Amino acid sequence: MKHHALDQLQIVAEVKQDFPRRLTTRAERLERWAELLEQIPHRHLSTLHETEYQPARVRATMRGDDSPISVAFKDPVLRAAGLENDTYGEAKRFFELSDEQLHRVICYCHFGATVSAATAARHIRAAIAGKQTGLFARLRAIFVG
Repeated sequence: MKHHALDQLQIVAEVKQDFPRRLTTRAERLERWAELLEQIPHRHLSTLHETEYQPARVRATMRGDDSPISVAFKDPVLRAAGLENDTYGEAKRFFELSDEQLHRVICYCHFGATVSAATAARHIRAAIAGKQTGLFARLRAIFVG
């Protein structure tokens, strides 16, 4: 390995010294994930098939190429904050989501084979706010207030 002074490196490369701050709270991590998805809102991402029917051990290892979770895992900021892989179980742990919340973001039964990035981001933002989504939550809001 050859060492160079910073001013020498700047001649041949753009050197950035402003590293993003660490994402320490659940809300910050979820916000980052939603922002990544919103960068290309019409992108179609893979869903995971029937997450609610899988045993916990199987569900934890589920993953899909080009899924909302893989978008998060491709981000160096989220990896630096501790996201270890792109499995359902790791997303649940890292983003501190319940199975129900993650199911709303990623499951085939809601969207079919693909979900738009914007829709996934909307469900992630609902998790940040603690809002429930779905038909029954909307009906409850209409009748209960």
